[in-house]
Amino acid sequence: MTEQKDTTLTSNKVLSLSQSIKSGLTIGEKYVSLLNQLASTTEADELLDAMKQLAAIDLTSPFVKFPQHYETADYYLLFMDRLLELNQVEGISVQEEDDHSLSMQLANFGDKISFKFELDQKQGGAFFAEQDDHEPLFYINLEKTALRFSNRALVNFFIVREIKHYSDLDLAAAVKPLISFAHVLKDQLHFHIDLGILDTENDFLARLAQPELDLKVIDKLFVETADSDYRLLNLPHNNGASLQLDRQVHIELGFDPDDYSQQWSFRVVDDDSAVSFFDVLLHYKLIRDWYLDNRDALAVRSDPLIFAD
Repeated sequence: MTEQKDTTLTSNKVLSLSQSIKSGLTIGEKYVSLLNQLASTTEADELLDAMKQLAAIDLTSPFVKFPQHYETADYYLLFMDRLLELNQVEGISVQEEDDHSLSMQLANFGDKISFKFELDQKQGGAFFAEQDDHEPLFYINLEKTALRFSNRALVNFFIVREIKHYSDLDLAAAVKPLISFAHVLKDQLHFHIDLGILDTENDFLARLAQPELDLKVIDKLFVETADSDYRLLNLPHNNGASLQLDRQVHIELGFDPDDYSQQWSFRVVDDDSAVSFFDVLLHYKLIRDWYLDNRDALAVRSDPLIFAD
């Protein structure tokens, strides 16, 4: 009786081990299939589906040892790279680091500046961040189909830091694939996107972080433009000022006179809806210097629920 019981226990252990190995191998087969889908599909929705499943898959198994594999942050980079590739967007490259993780480089920066996705452990999703300061340029959440840019990080990285090392045209080229990525997500995968100061629509309002604005800041701009070719005028209802930058572009700093909150914001208007507030800061040095000198008052708001100070 004892011998039969021992045999039964041994058989159960063998069957359990066999089932565990089979389960691990099944996960491995699924993993390989998803990797192939991520690498070879030509459909944006299939690409997103593979990305979501790869982000959720658990490869830890005590019975099956998986070889070197990518981490979730790497899948985000591969997803971004493939989506841009499918839409023939150039200006990025993905490289493998010494630790086998992946990093991305933007046009004109070469390998001097690297970007990676960093997972948000609190609310899911991931931040696209430069790897020196780790300040995220944008946040993406695949489950919520949302992407938001950080206005503060865009200014810090491009307008404050890299403008010292690269021309405005080089920086415009570097940010272009990021904008394209957001538009592709919106147009093909129905994402909700917030371009922030990269938005070129004439009706976009870049709202200031501070609830009030000291009018002395605008007075400083009057002084700065006095001996320039720019024309600074009061808005019709004395609710701000408008600066004509050239024949086709002007920028406004004001508030809606019918809004009791008097929320101040920047607005860029051009004939083709092709110029953003980011472009103005990048290409017009006088405005850039004035903005940075008075940034405490003029800083454009970033979503505080996503981008912490």
